[in-house]
Amino acid sequence: MPSSSPFKTLLFEKRGGVAHISLNRPHVVNAYNIQMRDDFSQALAACQLDTEVRSLLITGEGRGFCAGADLTEFGTAPSQVIARRARWERDVWGQLLNLDKPVVAAVHGYCIGSGLEIALLCDLRIAAIGTVFALPEVQLGMIPAAGGTQTLPRVAGSSAAMDLLLTGRRFQAEEAFSIGLLTRLSPPETLREEAWRLADMLSGLPVATAAALKQVLLHGMDLGLPEALDLERRVAARLAGKTARINTRA
Repeated sequence: MPSSSPFKTLLFEKRGGVAHISLNRPHVVNAYNIQMRDDFSQALAACQLDTEVRSLLITGEGRGFCAGADLTEFGTAPSQVIARRARWERDVWGQLLNLDKPVVAAVHGYCIGSGLEIALLCDLRIAAIGTVFALPEVQLGMIPAAGGTQTLPRVAGSSAAMDLLLTGRRFQAEEAFSIGLLTRLSPPETLREEAWRLADMLSGLPVATAAALKQVLLHGMDLGLPEALDLERRVAARLAGKTARINTRA
């Protein structure tokens, strides 16, 4: 990845239709701080607005993906309320969730707290064998507040989520894969290569189709089955209409 970057805590590049954001505070295992919040928000906005970007890959530099929130900043706030408010001054999580392009997270080493919450907001998750995961907030007298209590049960089921959230225990990539938290596992030495291959494939999908598929999955999960099927029919009809108009003009 190029050494120059407009961001202090991220590396950013575009390769073909793929944008690549890599968390870049390796001396603290990419702990999420206020500067990273601001950089991440700007990078995601750029990805959303850039029509050349058709998929996004998120990785981490150094020996881990992300070790969670930087407690030297958030942990020294006058209260947890103020600390959480600082994290939410930019809605990075909403930007990531609502990005209408496929997002791949490739994680390794440590994927803890905010790091896991970032990964859970991505569409596909690849982990290197040996990666350690946890949402340990309960042990600090808090609950995950960047989506963890809602995204984890949606991808891993309520029973597994309750276990992991209440105990805050660490678990390995193999268990994460077995409960559906991960899309696939990779040997550490080929993680980036496999993630790039997947992101590149996704960048070749029809833009409107990929966006529509994400919309149906995101919103349909919160509807009853009849309403969700109706949403699917309406979105499919809209896509078919666009395709017909394109073919007519051609």
